[in-house]
Parts: sequence; C-alpha cells; structure tokens
Amino acid sequence: MFGEDGLFPDNASRYQSASELPPIDVPPHLTTDAIQPDYPVPQVAASTQLATQFETPRPTPLTANNQSDSVRIQSLGGERWALVSVAPGQLWPQVRTFLTTSGIGVAAVDAEEGLIDTQWFKLEDRELAVRFRFRVDTGVQRNTAELHVLHQDRGVEEVSWPPQSDDDDLERKMLQDMAQYLANSADATPISMMADRAMSDSGRITLEDTETVTRIRLELPFDRAWASVVKGTENADFTIDDRDRSQGILYVTFIGPQEDEDSGWFDWLWGGEDDHPLAGHRYQIRLDASGDEVIMITLLGRDGESVDRREQQALLTLLRGNIT
Repeated sequence: MFGEDGLFPDNASRYQSASELPPIDVPPHLTTDAIQPDYPVPQVAASTQLATQFETPRPTPLTANNQSDSVRIQSLGGERWALVSVAPGQLWPQVRTFLTTSGIGVAAVDAEEGLIDTQWFKLEDRELAVRFRFRVDTGVQRNTAELHVLHQDRGVEEVSWPPQSDDDDLERKMLQDMAQYLANSADATPISMMADRAMSDSGRITLEDTETVTRIRLELPFDRAWASVVKGTENADFTIDDRDRSQGILYVTFIGPQEDEDSGWFDWLWGGEDDHPLAGHRYQIRLDASGDEVIMITLLGRDGESVDRREQQALLTLLRGNIT
C-alpha cells in the first residue's frame, strides 16, 4: 500500500530529484503576462559590504533595562512623556479607550501624525473649559511607543494649539492618569490597523555597519540623545570618567558584567573567560549630528583612535539595548 511502489507513495522529497523543464512555448499571437512565478526570487543587489570582513553582531540582550517596566514617565528639561512597552499601533486604541471610559469626547484624529484631539470640556475646579492633544510617537527601541500630552485653556477666541501646555501641572496630572490606566490594562492591548500602518514599530535606533566602522544611528534631537546615551552608558556596564557635551564626547571605562546572569551573553562572543577581556579598557563614545534629528554614535579608543571591529560590534550592541 505504502512505499515507493505502493498506491500511496511518499512524495515529500521527490522535488529534490525533479528535473527543470524548458520554458513554455507560447504561440506568437498570445501573451505571457499571466504566466508568472508564484514565488519570484529577487535579484541580489551588488554590495561592496559583502566583500569586506564582517561579523554578525549579537541581538540586543533580552534583559535590557529599558524593558523592565511596561509604562514609565520620563522627562527632559520642560518636556515629559510616557514610555510604553508596546508598539504605537497598540498604544493608539488604548488612548481612545481611556478617553471613552473617562467620558471625554474626541474632536479629531490624525493617524499619520499620531494625534488625538479631545473636545472642549469643563473640569469641576476650573472656570475655563479645557482640551487635550495626545501624540503617539514611535519609541527609541523596537516595539515601544511614547505618549505626549498637550493642554489648552479655552479663551474668548478660538486659537490654534500652543507650543507648550497652558497649565503644566494639569498636563502632568493627565499624563499620570493615562500612564496609570495603561499600566493597569497592559494585559489587554488591542491593535489599531490604521495606526499600525501609519506609525512604524521598528524604533528610532539602529546598528549600522559600513566598510570601515560600526555605529549606532539614533533619530533624536541632540539634547535628548545626549541624555539618553549618558543614562544608557551607565546601564551598559560602563563608568563615565568625564564628559564634554560641547564636543559630544563621553570618556568611559568598560567594567564588564557585574552579575552572574549577565555574563552569558558575552561568553558567546569571547569564549567564556572568567574575566571579560575588555574589562578596564577605556574608550570614547562620540555623538555626531547628521541632520536635524539624527545622531551617529561611534566607539573610539582612549585617545580617539579606531578600535577593533569586534569590540565596536559587541560594545555598541550592548549600549544600543540600554538607550531609551
């Protein structure tokens, strides 16, 4: 019944020995437009990078500090926002649900810009009506999102949205209420297909390899990028010895993993020595602007010289996982 000569032979691997047939001969008066491969194989683009020495960097460690909390409120200067560990397309419907549950009407939405504007409404302790604008942005890390809140008091005349909230304390309270709601509903995160298509979930930080250097591309304005890199460096097994903000340079020492559970990631790359071979090495972490809101982060030696490519890949991958 079964087997090669049976009624029900096993054809699972027969394709491996199949011969390639010649193309179909179509008469000249007919068209071949309808004859297309079901799974076309794209051409491989020529790349000079393929000819250079390259080592695949390790993925970002799953224990990166930025993933420890589902919702956190962060601030820099006069700006604050909620960092949420979900993709923008998941945060969007949660904001809408919060407004519906709170009885706050929505006046306008713009998924392309990530904006949700409320209607004017009265608060018990305020004479003037108020409205809020919620802005959902792509987070720095993949599958994270940021929520910004803008508040406006209603005046005699209709005016456009102000660049900053009319009442900073009211903005802070609304953001705290929203953050608490998001934290409580972290297990139920629907997805808005409209917002998911409009807003990327790939994050604003990537590790790039050129022919000569490995670097981090961070899509943030310099002020925030500097603060984020300083905090990320401190969380990524470095100590900061000195800093020069005007030049965009951090002078650091790599101290290596300090806990037993952190050492396994480096064991894969360096062979599992008891003491990490880079522990005690001193470096420069340099931030260079490449446009209005794009910062390139490179790793140099103590005196600004280039370092081994594998050191760049390993240490910058570790740093990348701790920048938020």
